[in-house]
Amino acid sequence: QVHVVESGGELVQAGGSLRLSCAASGYPVRAYHMSWFRRPPGKEREFVAISRRSGGTPVYADSVKGRFTISRDNAKNTMYLQMNSLNGEDTAVYYCGASTVAGAPSLESHWRFWGQGTQVTVSS
Repeated sequence: QVHVVESGGELVQAGGSLRLSCAASGYPVRAYHMSWFRRPPGKEREFVAISRRSGGTPVYADSVKGRFTISRDNAKNTMYLQMNSLNGEDTAVYYCGASTVAGAPSLESHWRFWGQGTQVTVSS
């Protein structure tokens, strides 16, 4: 049975940092492309970052490039998102996704989301 828990979200001031975690059980993270998506208030879920199962350079949305870093620890079956220089537009519920689609496209429809997400709120 697949079980995913996203954690690490909280209220933070603009300019601050957070580290999100995605702990998975029931499936091996190493066998999947892994991603972070987020749903800002009143908006659709959007792509944030992708870590391909083969390794290589991660892919980031332009809005977070240079500020966010995605990483994974396959031995712990956990993925992370280090977020720096946070601003109000980063306020959202953050979800981790898993995919086996070749090329790991950023379209939401190619990803499976099993967790409830973690809330990040950035105050100005």
